[in-house]
Amino acid sequence: MPYVSNKGSRIYYEVKGEGAPLLLHHSLTRSLEAWTDFGYAQKLVRDYQLILIDARGHGVSDKPHDPGAYRTDWMIGDMVAVLDKLGISKAHFYGYSLGALLGFRIPKYALTRFQSLILGGGNPYSFRTDEEKQFLWQLQEAMRTGAERGIEAVVDFLEKTAGPMSPEAKERVLANDPQALFSAIKALGEWSNAEDLLPTMTFPCLVYAGEADPFYAGARECVDRMPNGTFISVPGLGHTEALYRSEIVLPHVISFLAGASGES
Repeated sequence: MPYVSNKGSRIYYEVKGEGAPLLLHHSLTRSLEAWTDFGYAQKLVRDYQLILIDARGHGVSDKPHDPGAYRTDWMIGDMVAVLDKLGISKAHFYGYSLGALLGFRIPKYALTRFQSLILGGGNPYSFRTDEEKQFLWQLQEAMRTGAERGIEAVVDFLEKTAGPMSPEAKERVLANDPQALFSAIKALGEWSNAEDLLPTMTFPCLVYAGEADPFYAGARECVDRMPNGTFISVPGLGHTEALYRSEIVLPHVISFLAGASGES
């Protein structure tokens, strides 16, 4: 199994397809398998070399219990370590939720390693609004309950907020270490605001969010400060539902990537 080591943790990754490299970073509680479970990888692999990683604390990567292990610079460093291992100097990036929150912070730590960013279900403002703070609190409580009573509590929370999961997706979540997830969400709540990085994002950036997503207002607003940003609204969908509905999102993503890659 392919791993790289960074800051004391082994990070698992997979590579699929050929073409311009595209690194995909999943959301909290998921794994790299989510990109297949929800139908993204099957379409994107036709034109791109997909670099899929299990974030630290997820999948078959190491799962530290110390919240200090989930610093943004370390997690972005995990991605850079994978690119270095593969000999890739620059890639496109696609992150959802946790992946997007990291993506907004890429310019601080890895500005030259990515040629475009696709950021779904997130914004750079570090839980600024009451709606975002409530969302964070709910996640933290779900992960706290999971750490105390078992990972099944996290599955219950996800299904109550976004509907039933497929057996495959549920199995992926149940495979998580609940204490690692709790440590990750505690750390995430302390990440600093990345608003000042927006003007440095001069490469093509696509930001999108469901209209019912707590991150929606900030995602829409932040694009105005990006030199080369585009915002896509996903009507009627919440945070998790916008991840599930790849058939709605992918046409925008594929069109954006074609332009960012210089294709006609």
